Parts: sequence; C-alpha cells; structure tokens
Amino acid sequence: MALMSIALAALMALFGLIAPTLPAWAQATPALMRAPGPQDRVLVVAPHPDDESLCCAGILQRARANGAATAVVWITAGDGFALDAMLVERTLWPREANLRQLGAQRLAEAGAAAAELGVPPAQQYFLGYPDRGVAPLMSDYYQRSYRSKYTGLSAVLYPQALSPYASYTGSNLERDLQRVIDRFQPTLVLAAAPQDRNPDHHASGALARRLLERRGQLERLRYWIVHAPHWPEPRRYQPQMSLPPPAAAAALRWESLPLSAEERAHKLAAVRDHRSQMKLTESFMLSFVRANELFALPGN
Repeated sequence: MALMSIALAALMALFGLIAPTLPAWAQATPALMRAPGPQDRVLVVAPHPDDESLCCAGILQRARANGAATAVVWITAGDGFALDAMLVERTLWPREANLRQLGAQRLAEAGAAAAELGVPPAQQYFLGYPDRGVAPLMSDYYQRSYRSKYTGLSAVLYPQALSPYASYTGSNLERDLQRVIDRFQPTLVLAAAPQDRNPDHHASGALARRLLERRGQLERLRYWIVHAPHWPEPRRYQPQMSLPPPAAAAALRWESLPLSAEERAHKLAAVRDHRSQMKLTESFMLSFVRANELFALPGN
C-alpha cells in the first residue's frame, strides 16, 4: 500500500496535479516591492528584444497606471540567433542577410510589445549593437571594432537606432547607453543580474551598474534575471503560480511585485508579440507569465 501511495503521488506530480515540494531557497517569501509612483521614471535595460516583456512587463504597466514615465532601451537587435533564423527564414543554412532580416523583425516585434505595455514610441530606444557580442565589446573590443560572425556587421545597421553606423565598440555602446540615461533621467533602472548566465545579459547589467555608480545613483538600480539553471519551473504557462527566486541568485535580496489578472493578460500579449521567438522557445517564454515579477537590490 505504501508503495502504491508513493507511485500515485509521483504520477500526480508528473502531470502537475499536485505541486512538487520546493527547496528551502524557493519557499522563502521575498519582500514586497514598492510599485513606482507618479514621481518615478522607469527604464528597462533589455539586452535583446523580448527581455523587456519576460522580466518587466508587469512593472511597466503598473508604473504607467500610477502615473510614472516608462522607457525601454534594447542593447542588441537579437540578430545572432541562428536557430531562430532557420525557422523564421525557412532555411537550413541562414546567411548573414537572413540574420539581419531577423534583427529587423525582432526590433519591430519589440516595438509592438512595448506599445502593448504602454511605453510611448519616443521612449523606445534601439541601440543595435551585436547580439552575442556585448561581453566582447566591454572587454577586448572596448576601443577597437568588433565584427559579428552572425551578421557580418561591424557597425550599427538599423536605421531606427540611436546612433546609426556607429562602429561596434564598447566605448560607443557605453556612450549610447549614457545618452539614454541622460535623456530619460530614470529614477529606477531595471537591468540583468550578474548571476544571469547569458553573457549579453550580465555584461549589459554590469554596464548599467557602472554608469549609475559613476552618477552616484546606484540606489536606483534593481536587478532582474531571465537565464538561470533549471528555472523557472515548470516550463509552461502557469499564470496563477508565483515565481520564486532562482537558486543561482538566492544570495540577492529579492523583492516581489504581485500582478493582477489584467496585468498578466497584457504581459501574455506582449510576450506573444515576439512571434519570431515563440516559434522556438514558447514554453520557456510563457513560463515567465506568473503571478508576480522579481527584482533584487544590487548590493555593494
């Protein structure tokens, strides 16, 4: 009888009929985050088109509803995702031109998602630096030009970018992100945590931190995370389930922003606006449409 009970419980857990037991780090309830108010200006630093929706769709909506100004800056056009280009462009061997077209499509999708979340077109900033190249730009290619092995580009191609034809260097990227911060004057900056395992993510988050530290405004920074091992789980659409902090970033001081049913619905619509990404990573992307969003204090 005991064996039958264990087997039944295992089957129920497998099919999602009962919730699995969470480890201690995931059971801890993070503090509630103060929602931005009318005095705030919220800037999301998104390494790729879709990150703004995965990490921050709820807080962008809440900020707008409360009278805050909102903006998103996309560091890259997401034009280095060859597997995605294979599906979108319907080719087994995507060429540089295919990946450039993918980048243009992803930027258009980002604009649609931002509009869904109430971000005005004038406060949507596209920088257009190389996908999968942010970490090299901020190290070996800070002063010398970088060439993307995916698109073949060594300068910003996209006409809607803040600095069209700027060469791919870390100093140019830093200058452009500084220009966005100077222009928008954010009181809250949401950027990728150091523990995010995507190199573009943690490199762009480190750059945002450095710029805010230089301005004496580190207290305005909050981290989000998208890429962490075995997280989020389960990898499917579970809008009633809370999102716990990932084990890989358990040391950060996480705050939770609960989302209403309406906010979750708009977040789902924004995520689905990234049609090119949904072809390959739908279950992963939908797993971020949860009952809350998570943000962490940067620490010292």
